[in-house]
Amino acid sequence: MKIYPILLAFCMMSTISFAQSKEEKTIASKVESLRKAMIDADKAVLEKLSDEKLSYGHSSGKIEDKATFVSNIVSGKSDFTSIDLSEQKVAISGNTAIVRHTLTANTNDGGVAGHVKLYVLLVWSKDGNQWKLLARQAVKVPA
Repeated sequence: MKIYPILLAFCMMSTISFAQSKEEKTIASKVESLRKAMIDADKAVLEKLSDEKLSYGHSSGKIEDKATFVSNIVSGKSDFTSIDLSEQKVAISGNTAIVRHTLTANTNDGGVAGHVKLYVLLVWSKDGNQWKLLARQAVKVPA
């Protein structure tokens, strides 16, 4: 019978260690807002989430600033018809958060249908009480 209290304590410690902090939940929510805004080509949300100094790196090596990133999404030059994120990890250090995840998406860039699977690194910076996307870099998942 003494095994049950030990098992219960172990389960509780496991749950606590996997719990996200308030800031980690906030970042995860920002990532979800970014995902939706990219699918919906929502200029206002993309601009609100992105830092003025945004460096947005594609898996091809192309780098965009904030204006180009937003313009390409809104114009359909970069057109995501679906985006699924998996294996997401969030880490926060002071006013900086890093997010790593796997992005699987269907695209229609310039009217050409495509499919991508990428490893993505996002860097978020806290300005006052607002988290802004400062950098993003994607690499292709090896075959």
